[in-house]
Amino acid sequence: MSEAQAPRLAMVAGEASGDLLAGLLLGGLKARWPELQSFGIGGPKMAVHGFDAWWPHEKLAVRGYAEVLRHYRELVGIRNQLGDRLLRERPDVFIGVDAPDFNLGLETRLKAQGIKTIHFISPSIWAWRGKRIEKIRAAADHVLCIFPFEPAIYAQHGIAASYVGHPLADAIPLEVPREVSRSRLGLSADAQVVALLPGSRRSEIEYIAPRLLAAAEIMKRERPALRFVLPIVPGLRGMVEPMLAQNAPTAQVALLEGQSHEALAACDVTLIASGTATLEAALFKRPMVIAYVMHWISWQMMKRMRYQPWVGLPNILLGDFAVPELLQDQATPQKLAQAAFDWLDNPDGCTALSHRFMNLHQQLRCNTAQAATDAIEKILRA
Repeated sequence: MSEAQAPRLAMVAGEASGDLLAGLLLGGLKARWPELQSFGIGGPKMAVHGFDAWWPHEKLAVRGYAEVLRHYRELVGIRNQLGDRLLRERPDVFIGVDAPDFNLGLETRLKAQGIKTIHFISPSIWAWRGKRIEKIRAAADHVLCIFPFEPAIYAQHGIAASYVGHPLADAIPLEVPREVSRSRLGLSADAQVVALLPGSRRSEIEYIAPRLLAAAEIMKRERPALRFVLPIVPGLRGMVEPMLAQNAPTAQVALLEGQSHEALAACDVTLIASGTATLEAALFKRPMVIAYVMHWISWQMMKRMRYQPWVGLPNILLGDFAVPELLQDQATPQKLAQAAFDWLDNPDGCTALSHRFMNLHQQLRCNTAQAATDAIEKILRA
């Protein structure tokens, strides 16, 4: 690729969080190369930057071993078709954004055929499934890491890696726009607001949303003045509405089209599914109760492979149970409601947590789009 030529870039991002992160990355790449061509698997945040989605990102929005088994044939078929097409197209570089179970196998195939491969968002090998590092070695020419301790782990195994910070830390303001967000959502300045974030995957919503909604029903009965908001990934309203009617018929939960950042900025506490959204909540300096429920087979397998006592990103990064985690059988509506009340009744604890989250925000903020683009450019020029 010549120095003046804009690259042709293939990407795969699965689910809403991957689409968000890839969209932020594409913003930096387009600023460097306005004529950049990008294609593969992605969503609406990527489409804003001209990304050509050959398949929608929702196809990869599956989590848990039991759930993946139900979709295995379709996922393998998509990966094989995509790999065949990319080997014909020969992009200058392939960037796999998170989704390691899908992307690492695809990257391995492309790398073996001489296409440069980058993995953006390191798999959490420091938290669980550490043996996966051998797959990463075979798959990625370079890993772009979003946490500062990760490159040293890769260096020990002879894998090139760069710390680029977390793109969400750049996208989310240090000072939370609480009043503006409340105004946009039609919430008064003095209302107590609870945000319900059950996840973006269908499997997450199936297992987690009913419990969060039932917790909201309990909270509303005890404190009628509470307000509830629930952001919905576009296209999944039809899945959530029956759950709302069944589990929270009197809680008056306001369903939002997307707007998860507005909800987090506006709320006083959030009941939230473990995942990228918990880091977003931390960057918005919000107290939270982390919940996660999955198929029992997936849970038995995952709990045996984890290395740390925490599953939520804020707790992992802070190194303690800064916020409560209620997992599987512990994630009952009653316990979720009580944990949320504990935050609402503890303003001093909320303030102390906000200070910790501010320090974390500042550590992760380092203009990720530019840092990642610089690293990608070096790889393209090599």
